This record gives sequence, structure tokens and C-alpha cells, in this order.
Amino acid sequence: MNTLPYSERPLFRPGPRTLNWMIPLGMGAVGWAVYMRYMVVEPTLVSLACEAGLESAGCYGRAAVLALSAWNVFGGVALVVALIQLLAPGLATFSVGMVFASFALVFHNEVAGALAAMMLILSFARPGPATA
Repeated sequence: MNTLPYSERPLFRPGPRTLNWMIPLGMGAVGWAVYMRYMVVEPTLVSLACEAGLESAGCYGRAAVLALSAWNVFGGVALVVALIQLLAPGLATFSVGMVFASFALVFHNEVAGALAAMMLILSFARPGPATA
């Protein structure tokens, strides 16, 4: 396999076909996070019903989101994946980083989510994978 030297590799740029699934993925992640925050986690009636013992998928999802948000898991995962993306750009790591950065921004972990988003943007200035 013929590989190009580091300085001659093209920059990491997702193509148009890749963007056709990455844009809905990002929009879906933000949409799910906004739905969970404003329709499941924050309303008083939902929290009272779930704390009273209601067993539903919404209550289980609410408990999972609250537990993950309390430990800043969304921001931590976003930072780790964004750092990996910054060091070795790839489509899979960019997608996972984008999803978890959007979760972190919506679920009150703004500093880690913004830092992860910044590193994901900076990854566009890095050379892509070593293929020729």
C-alpha cells in the first residue's frame, strides 16, 4: 500500500455524500437532547410521576440522563473523543464527538461541550488518514 508522507496528505474534509448522513445525525442528536431536557427531565409533572414510582420508558430515560449528567459523562466522552479526533482525524470519531458534544451542550455541561466542539472544528486543519 502506497502511503503519502504526513506533509503531503490532504486535509480532513468529509465529502458531500458523508455530509448527507452527518447533518441528520447532528440534528437528530440535538433534537433528542432538547426533547429529553424540555419534555422529560425538566417538567414538574413528569418528575413527580417518575419519583412516585411510574415505570415507563420516559422515566428510565430520565433517570439515565440525570445520572449521566450528574457525573458529566457527556462532556467527558466528548472531550476524549475530540482529542482523539484532533490527533488522528476520522469520520467515526468526528461523528461520535459531534453527538456527545451536542449532548454536553444541551445537558448543562457547556464548558466541556464547547471545548470538544472547538477541538472538532480544529480537526479540519489536520491531515486526513494515510491512504493513497
